[in-house]
Amino acid sequence: MNVETSCYALNKPFGVLSQFTDEGGHPGLGSLSLDLPKDVYPVGRLDRDSEGLILLSNDSSFIHELLEPSNGHSRTYMVQVEGDVNSGQIGALKSPMDLRIKKQVHRTKSCEAKLLPTPVVEDRIPPIRERKSIPTNWLEITLTEGKNRQVRKMTAHVGLPTLRLIRTQIGGLSLDSLNLQSGALVLLSSEQIVHALSARV
Repeated sequence: MNVETSCYALNKPFGVLSQFTDEGGHPGLGSLSLDLPKDVYPVGRLDRDSEGLILLSNDSSFIHELLEPSNGHSRTYMVQVEGDVNSGQIGALKSPMDLRIKKQVHRTKSCEAKLLPTPVVEDRIPPIRERKSIPTNWLEITLTEGKNRQVRKMTAHVGLPTLRLIRTQIGGLSLDSLNLQSGALVLLSSEQIVHALSARV
């Protein structure tokens, strides 16, 4: 990496697009006043209604290394779902499943999934809509692929609609290790970039 390249980590808030321009009445990353170099762009995407860790860079080799599917870099999500969770549903989430994604059937790869104790997280603005008669639970899901709205489709497939989705980790780089609050940005060190590329299958 030469001195002119740079990589950043952002904790993307709910409701913000993973692009700098606004679109369809929804704000883009430009609304966050990040003061980034003009040649820095998001590496991959997070849905507008998802939150959490997103990387931005102008380093083409870093972008290629992270996005190349054959490299199998892990991405970890905390997912708040509606309903009680049983062991059968956890097992189904871990196993390959057929999902319709962009009008095609995609066979997912095996992944890691587990039930979490209720985590301490920042309040979402606006808050999720909870039904008092139906409990909610939190899952941690780690994928090595990133199809369109994959986590939401996976939880729906096993009868657990997603209420809130937060990407907490990319490779070995996590929101906790960066101490990133919602909307905050940090320039990554060379060591942190290595962490982002570390965890593979």
